[in-house]
Amino acid sequence: MIDFLAAEDRALLERHGLGTFDALWGKQLDAVDEPNTGRGGWSSVFRLDLEGQGFYLKRQSNYMTRTLRAPFGEPSFAHEFRNILRYQKMGIPAMQAAFYGERKVDGEVRAILLTRALDGWSDLDSLLQRWTDLSTQQHSHILKACGVLARQLHAARQVHGCFYPKHIFLKTTGSGYQAQLIDLEKTRPLLYGQRDRVKDLEPLTRRAPQWDESQLRELLAAYLDQGQESALIDSWLQRLMARRSHKGAH
Repeated sequence: MIDFLAAEDRALLERHGLGTFDALWGKQLDAVDEPNTGRGGWSSVFRLDLEGQGFYLKRQSNYMTRTLRAPFGEPSFAHEFRNILRYQKMGIPAMQAAFYGERKVDGEVRAILLTRALDGWSDLDSLLQRWTDLSTQQHSHILKACGVLARQLHAARQVHGCFYPKHIFLKTTGSGYQAQLIDLEKTRPLLYGQRDRVKDLEPLTRRAPQWDESQLRELLAAYLDQGQESALIDSWLQRLMARRSHKGAH
């Protein structure tokens, strides 16, 4: 595979001597958390700041996953990178890649994925932790943004597979909030209609216990593009609650 270097980030990275795989692999940085180990290798994430622009530099070695495209295994970043490009092509708001590359070195498979940091954005998880401090209007704007994001995702026939509050990032705009997704590794095509859509949405509602029924109706109204008293929302709410009860029982 030829290395990917986003046109809008090329000049900045090259000014700092970081426009190549070897330079990014050798850059000394502090990890933002403990590395993931397993799959026969490791994967780690680092913060990189250049001239006021933040990035997350993700490096992995022999951290492989099997996919239909690569039944014998490939770096897990490869799958996520393809999904990033797919989301961009389909117009689904999501994280952006600045660089991607792979190398084989003496039997070791290395991969790098550099993404732009979402500075100025807040993950939904942190907003939920201070939910009671937010106004009713802010609640409505956040619920609408999340519902619209889910509608865009499923309209593009994609399932995120990990649609959790910590993977939804929001930023205030003049008219409310806009939202986008991170962590696209588990994305797959939406194959089974409403069943897939309910399965994708339910973890979000389960991990947002702050949302009461009226707020779930606001979320679904934006998702389904319906009025809040629509019978369609009643049907979807019943399905979501039934799946949540089933998951809770297990």
